This record gives sequence, structure tokens and C-alpha cells, in this order.
Amino acid sequence: MKVLVFVKATPNSEKGDMKPSPETTKMFEEMGKYNEQLVKAGIMKEADGLKPSYAGKRIKFSEGHVSVIDGPFAETKELVAGYWVWNVKSMDEAVMWAKRCPNPMPGEEGVLEIRPTYSTEEFDDLLTDEIRERFDRTGAEMERQKSAKPKSKARKKAAPAPRKKARKARSKK
Repeated sequence: MKVLVFVKATPNSEKGDMKPSPETTKMFEEMGKYNEQLVKAGIMKEADGLKPSYAGKRIKFSEGHVSVIDGPFAETKELVAGYWVWNVKSMDEAVMWAKRCPNPMPGEEGVLEIRPTYSTEEFDDLLTDEIRERFDRTGAEMERQKSAKPKSKARKKAAPAPRKKARKARSKK
């Protein structure tokens, strides 16, 4: 069973002003150990922290029109500060792992939300054979891309241009 585990945003996380502190360092140390446990257990498939909503955009579809809304977004309690993608046997197992998580918001009330994903099979009554084949092709292509050797995104730092020796000005006498 695939689930997304959302780390809910707080007013402080929405400021995007994370300053070094003993509490923050402790949280990152504990979260690193926790993530290692998730990976070793084969649970965690992906995870990331999200920048505050002021860096985001919303795309709204309404009555045939599409509009773009720039962040920040008002309702902090509805925002997400990070996420994990987990593969678990059941919702109970997801809850067990989530309860072991260190508080992701040092000095504040941290909240995790666990949401199961749909599988294609759950849409069987809604899908035509053509749509199902398209989903299958897309899934196969994503798997192919994952297994393909990733290209390095890091660019090699260009070597500095050699300095020319300054010429001494000749004085004319």
C-alpha cells in the first residue's frame, strides 16, 4: 500500500526563516536517524521538504478558465511543509511508523497526515481499455526512466581563466 505522509506547515515554517539552533540541529539529527530506519525497513521511497508557500503557485480550474495564483497562501493549517512517500502493508503500519517520527517542528506542535493513494485497479470500472493501456505505457516509461542511468545535474566548475601577468609600463626617457 502506497501512502503519502504530509508534514503540515506551521506559521514559523511558512516564514522560511529557519535559523540554526540546538533544537533545529537535534531535529535534523533525529530525523536523519528516523529516515535511515525507514529506508532500511524498505518503507521510504521518497521524501522532501517544501519551501514556504510564498515560493509557490496554485493553478485554479474554474468554469473553463485556468488561472494562476501566486503564493503565499493564507490558511497555514492547510499547507504542507514536507512529505514522504512510503510503501507499507497497511494503514496501521503507516501509523506505527508515523508515531515514531521525531517532531518535525521543534518548539511547536507538529502534525503528520497520512493519505493512501489510489491504485489503477480501483478505477477499473471507470477506465476504457485505451485509457488503461495509456496508464500502463506511462507507468512503464516512468520505470524505464528510473532505472536509466541518471545524468549528473551538477555542472563541473569551470577552472578560472589563467591570469595574464601584468606588464610593467616602460617609461620613455
